[in-house]
Amino acid sequence: MKLRGEMFFGLFGRKRDAGAVEALYRRISDASRAPFLYTHFGVPDTLEGRFDSLTLHTVLTMRRLRGLPPPAADVAQDLVDILFREIDRSLREIGIGDLSVPKKMKVFAETFYGRARVFEKALAAADDEALHAALSRPAGEKAGNLADFARHIRHADATMTTYDLAYIMSGAPLFPDAPRS
Repeated sequence: MKLRGEMFFGLFGRKRDAGAVEALYRRISDASRAPFLYTHFGVPDTLEGRFDSLTLHTVLTMRRLRGLPPPAADVAQDLVDILFREIDRSLREIGIGDLSVPKKMKVFAETFYGRARVFEKALAAADDEALHAALSRPAGEKAGNLADFARHIRHADATMTTYDLAYIMSGAPLFPDAPRS
């Protein structure tokens, strides 16, 4: 079942249900913090490790959204906008001053888009060597179970190709919730 554009767009342009996209972001964020990612796959439980996990899960979702008809591309853009709004909010919450936030946001944006390109290229590659490198980059020597992690991510990516926009926006699980053996 596909969502029709009217469900997201009002009569006068790009007015979408921001609450639905925010709920999608929360599901992606929650999935990126699943304990097994840190315990089973060795994603470091650090600011960088959590950011990389969030980036990876966002990239997986955006890959699927880009493969769907309108308004999916607009939902993908809204998703990125919410991600950066939440990063900005988090920086302010931890006490980063108003004058420093734009500089920090620039670093986060460069990091996000750089890592997103690496993850996207690795997911598009036929072999897992690039995916192993992409998954180990932030963790370095601490990365554990890269082959299992790559298999898990490939499974998530393949599963997402079966989702239409209605499913993605429905609140249903987007990612496998346990490691595949």
